[in-house]
Amino acid sequence: MTQRARDELGRFGIWRGERQITPELAATIEELGFGALWLGSASGDLAAAEEFLAATTTLTVATGIVNMWQYEPHLVAAAFQRVQERFPGRFLLGVGAGHPEVIQQYARPYDTLARYVDTLLGDGVPADSLVLAALGPKVLRLAAERTAGAHPYLVTPGYTGEARKILGPGPLLAPEQKVVISTDPEQARATGRARVEKPYLGLANYTANLRRLGWTDADLSGGGSDALIDALAVHGSAAQVVTRLTEHLDAGADHVSIQLLTEPGADPAGGYRELAGAIGLR
Repeated sequence: MTQRARDELGRFGIWRGERQITPELAATIEELGFGALWLGSASGDLAAAEEFLAATTTLTVATGIVNMWQYEPHLVAAAFQRVQERFPGRFLLGVGAGHPEVIQQYARPYDTLARYVDTLLGDGVPADSLVLAALGPKVLRLAAERTAGAHPYLVTPGYTGEARKILGPGPLLAPEQKVVISTDPEQARATGRARVEKPYLGLANYTANLRRLGWTDADLSGGGSDALIDALAVHGSAAQVVTRLTEHLDAGADHVSIQLLTEPGADPAGGYRELAGAIGLR
């Protein structure tokens, strides 16, 4: 990925489920100065990404991720070309394998992902516009060798440091980090635990990665230990949260995609404003 592209992403972006974004919210995220909007569980037709790009002027929109089991790669590549022609340089395609528990045909995911990447590249998706949802070392190496880099999900700054060693200095490293803006630890943990326990503590790819980081079965059981939840869904005032987010940058991340956790149905815009102010964005 070029330095120009890194500069356009900026140090911080916003992660939010594709169905939880409106064009108005995308415009607010851009106005606050965040460099990128990451769309969780993104549709392979990229129609939503195109809609949010049309509602903004400088924001980079990225998919985090398009699931390779759900969307045929030739169709995704064609959709990429459509979006790229309309909004050159403002779209980043993130793809990945998703979760084995919800995909019946989940067999040899690494080999399937490698073929998926080959097809996308063969159909004209530039490597520097493609990132992988990587957790384990093999997929991190694939991301470094074949794409612009990696977008790991549900990770800690400790993971980020290890991932940077595997990727090397060049590839993009853009981890997701959950945050709760609350100075009440019990309330914050309850919000974080509700989002972490289901589904992630029941998904083998995430629990295996957490075990690689040193978390024990005791940490992963019973909804997650307080220490685990505090690491995966950092909390505090906006300034305290930004300090924790910066630990990813210090560990080797180029960009951090922030998933703000709120009460169900709450408007996240106020929290985004607090975070933007604490970061020092415009």
